[in-house]
Amino acid sequence: MSELVFFLEEESARALLEQIFPRLTPPGSPVRPRFIVMRDQDQADCRKTKKSLKALCALAGRPEATVRIACRELEAFYLGDLLAVETGMEIKGLARKQNKAKFREPDRVVYPSRELQKLTGDRYQKVAGSRAIALNLNLEAPRSRSFHHLIQAILSANADLHGSTG
Repeated sequence: MSELVFFLEEESARALLEQIFPRLTPPGSPVRPRFIVMRDQDQADCRKTKKSLKALCALAGRPEATVRIACRELEAFYLGDLLAVETGMEIKGLARKQNKAKFREPDRVVYPSRELQKLTGDRYQKVAGSRAIALNLNLEAPRSRSFHHLIQAILSANADLHGSTG
């Protein structure tokens, strides 16, 4: 049996994927391996970073690998779903802040991890927080475009793994 392989920048990304992956993948035996590389944009140029990672994948013999960049930081995914943050971190009242301008387009927040720290009164810790929040994320309608692209990449890779055509 083959598998879907992720190359991640940090442990918190692993914690996120451990929670959402089972919700995005049906059971069954895959027919060939697929690779997804994911990292934060941080302050780098997104296009250059993606191009560089794609080149490294090609050099490694995996030109078909999918590269996904979390706009600024992984925490932007969470800022796009404050109900998941409220539920996962057990902090009442966060969800009602979702309609504030900066949370409507979370990929535009320059330092999402700092914003999440402020929102949670410094309770957010990268790995434990990712695990708690990711369990509650709305995967059907993410506000973060980069999170939407990651979800679509997982769904597409999964469809390829299982030989689906649509």
